[in-house]
Amino acid sequence: QVQLVESGGGLVQAGGSLRLSCAASGRTFSSYTMGWFRQAPGKEREFVAHINYSGGSTYYADSVKGRFTISRDNAKNTVYLQMNSLKPEDTAVYYCAARRSGRYFYATPAPSEYDYWGQGTQVTVFS
Repeated sequence: QVQLVESGGGLVQAGGSLRLSCAASGRTFSSYTMGWFRQAPGKEREFVAHINYSGGSTYYADSVKGRFTISRDNAKNTVYLQMNSLKPEDTAVYYCAARRSGRYFYATPAPSEYDYWGQGTQVTVFS
């Protein structure tokens, strides 16, 4: 069992930056692929980025590539999402998620492919 708690959301002007954090419980954090998803009002939850168990591989949605960076610190059981050049269309609730390693990594995952979820943190970008 993995418990996830996100933090770092907030209100930011377009062009600004935010850094989200996700703290995980459990001794097996380093064995999980960690991901970030987001859900805007009236829309389905969508994939943003994920990072493999070691942090050596990352994969991004096209909509955030070049602006967002996912990273992890296995010693701190924490995964991060650095968000730069934010746009109003990035406004959403951002969720941290975990899944067991072993699945194909370089493809956009459906939310159902992830096993554990945090409660979400709101990011609002205004123009």
